[in-house]
Amino acid sequence: MLNKIPYFLVVIILFFFSSCDITKKIDKTPIALKVEDASKDQLLNEVNRFAKVGSMRAKMDFKYEDTSAAQEGSKKSFYTVNADLIVQRPANIFLKVDVFSADLAQMTSNGENFRVAILKDDCGGRCKKFVKGTNKADYSKLQSDLKNSGSSDAKSISSFANLRPQHFTDAILVRPTDSDSTYLQSTIYQIEEDETQKKNSPLRKVMRGYYLLDEYAKDQNGELKISRRFWFDRVGGIHLSRQQIFDIKSEIESDIIYGSEGRLANNGEFSNLPLRIQVTRPKDKYSITFTYQSPENVTIGKNYPNTAFVLQNTWNLQEVDLDKQLQEVNSEQALINNQ
Repeated sequence: MLNKIPYFLVVIILFFFSSCDITKKIDKTPIALKVEDASKDQLLNEVNRFAKVGSMRAKMDFKYEDTSAAQEGSKKSFYTVNADLIVQRPANIFLKVDVFSADLAQMTSNGENFRVAILKDDCGGRCKKFVKGTNKADYSKLQSDLKNSGSSDAKSISSFANLRPQHFTDAILVRPTDSDSTYLQSTIYQIEEDETQKKNSPLRKVMRGYYLLDEYAKDQNGELKISRRFWFDRVGGIHLSRQQIFDIKSEIESDIIYGSEGRLANNGEFSNLPLRIQVTRPKDKYSITFTYQSPENVTIGKNYPNTAFVLQNTWNLQEVDLDKQLQEVNSEQALINNQ
């Protein structure tokens, strides 16, 4: 027992351990960055500040990456091209992609249906098509059937079915919070590497703190299901840096990263908004990055007619109706099952 050890011996032991270096090595550890505090109401207000943008027209740099080989540690990146984008609540979008003023593709969604016109391709014109579909439809069965059949359209139709314009509306036009949902706040710390810093810089590897704001909504059975998760960077203020959108199985549907903030439009009303937005669709195996070309020339708040979000086949392209093809696949499967 310590109280039975002579006092002078205790002093000697303490002196020994305090004066001798018994550590083997002093390792560098990520610098813990100072974080700011915020309440749940402040986080909700920050989401709703983003949601004040009701419509937008902008010219952007558009970069597409195919992540289907991500499990092998590789991805296929395509050239950055120009994009003319119009979005309007609740879920309307028009997107035109071009390079050197030559249209590559145009696509629209009115919240329920989507249309995609592929105007240029690298497969001898076989992929030039006008594709129609329904936003909420699951075309995985159609894609699987086409792949197994060895159809020459399998790859192009698969791409059309996955790359839907409505995937970008919730990324650019953040939906406001609502009183019917439940919100829970928590914290998380992550060790991150800043590749913009020099390799020997002490700020190359840091520990950064975030607030998480989870949004839960009730399903048909009254059970709470996560619908969205917001990440707020707590370093140098409170900044919305990431939004994750979940499907009905509580799996991540869209993972959206917001880049550095700046001012959009030229009226001074829309400041501290992201100038770069990256949308990753893990299950669809692709990633899109939007970067504003001229943030000051962005138009915000204009009202666009509904006809602006319904693409017409003015090019007389071969039309592909995904809903019709899916119905035919289901009918054929039903006949086989009944035999």
